[in-house]
Amino acid sequence: MSAPAGAAGRRTLRAGLIGLGAMGRNHARVLRGLDGVELVAAVDPAGDRTGAARGVPVVHTVAELVALGVDYAVVACPTAHHEAVGLELAANGVCALIEKPLAHSVAAAERLVDAFEARGLVAGVGHIERFNPALQSLRARLEAGELGEVFQVVTRRQGPFPHRIADVGVVKDLATHDIDLTAWVTGQDYCSVAARTVSKSGRPHEDMVAVVGELSDGTVVSHLVNWLSPLKERFTAVTGARGCFVADTLTADLTFYANGAVTTEWEALRAFRGVAEGDMVRYAIPKREPLLVEHERFRDAVEGKPGDLVTLRQGLRTVQVSAAVLESAQRRTTVAVRARIADETQPEPA
Repeated sequence: MSAPAGAAGRRTLRAGLIGLGAMGRNHARVLRGLDGVELVAAVDPAGDRTGAARGVPVVHTVAELVALGVDYAVVACPTAHHEAVGLELAANGVCALIEKPLAHSVAAAERLVDAFEARGLVAGVGHIERFNPALQSLRARLEAGELGEVFQVVTRRQGPFPHRIADVGVVKDLATHDIDLTAWVTGQDYCSVAARTVSKSGRPHEDMVAVVGELSDGTVVSHLVNWLSPLKERFTAVTGARGCFVADTLTADLTFYANGAVTTEWEALRAFRGVAEGDMVRYAIPKREPLLVEHERFRDAVEGKPGDLVTLRQGLRTVQVSAAVLESAQRRTTVAVRARIADETQPEPA
């Protein structure tokens, strides 16, 4: 279906939204104001209970949305439905931005990758932390070598239980953020993980996980994630040869703690070859809403422009690592993660 050109001469893309829950409402808000995009309709079997659609038609099935003619759809329904919804969109030639995690299982994620690649469709995963200003700046500084050799990545993601989550535990809902951002900012893949989980809230899924892992270059990683803390925390620290970067993704602040060059005359301390406390710098960085930036990047990708898109194969890799975390917790042992997918443009060989 042909769409009118926007103010800058670009063709207006017709977008659909699947799911009007907590995250879906945020997507609806951004889509309504996104330049070059028209939100055509939303899909939710329960209708628009909160008024998030604001006059945009709400239909009950993906088939009804497809019949309206859309260029792409944002999938923000529960994780358990990602596979079925994604496969239906792919079968109808509709590009898709699928909320993280990509799917509820590795096999389901693989089927989604195959379906969209077979049709040559643009598809991405909504790992929103990649678009946080603090992490964007951190990655650029690591790529520029400002930290030198990276030794360790530590993340903490804690807060009260979100009652909107019912179909997955804290590993797939929250730890996938930290798994993806760690691999992304370092440019390395996970080789192994060792994890422990607990369930204290009376739900069938885990609500706390502690993970220790190793990346392909030997970097040590540690993730602490839970739904059991009244303290809301989003903390990422990357320690290396020249100091430590600390990102707070709640406030989008990035701080650098430099190694000091202070010498000591105390003989006993000189024998310990450690580091001294140096200068601390908090960077002034532009702060745009991560969800808006994510949508702009996906819109550009659909238009055929180059951009930093979280591919389905990258999303699959995160699902593989999260599955290894759960397996490790169940078996109470270290689990090796499948080898890196070298070519993200081709299906993984059997």
